[in-house]
Amino acid sequence: MTKQVQKSEAGRLPRFSPSTDIIEQQDGFHIYMDMPGVARENLVIDLKENDLEISAKADYPRMEGVSNIHLEFGDCEYARSFTVSDVVDRENIKATLKNGVLEMFLPKAEKAKPKKIEIQAG
Repeated sequence: MTKQVQKSEAGRLPRFSPSTDIIEQQDGFHIYMDMPGVARENLVIDLKENDLEISAKADYPRMEGVSNIHLEFGDCEYARSFTVSDVVDRENIKATLKNGVLEMFLPKAEKAKPKKIEIQAG
């Protein structure tokens, strides 16, 4: 469920903070964001220093010759930002958008991955 974070002003689209899951695994962090109606070309992901900013616009087709009785889906914008620590390997972040869900993988830097210490015979 998304939360509306900004009321619509004349000529501006409503802006929502998309529902997000963040999962940490040994190899890195997986982020899943609900972004229904968003096309790949309307999605922007920027990493500026420690700030990961995600924004998108959802466009819904208009139907000609119909009378809209009640609409809850419509054009809107999504925006969300996160602070990224030095634990993340910034050069290898990956993102895919499929069926209205943005999936991002933020791999851990080598220095942050757990290591087993071999015990030497003494």
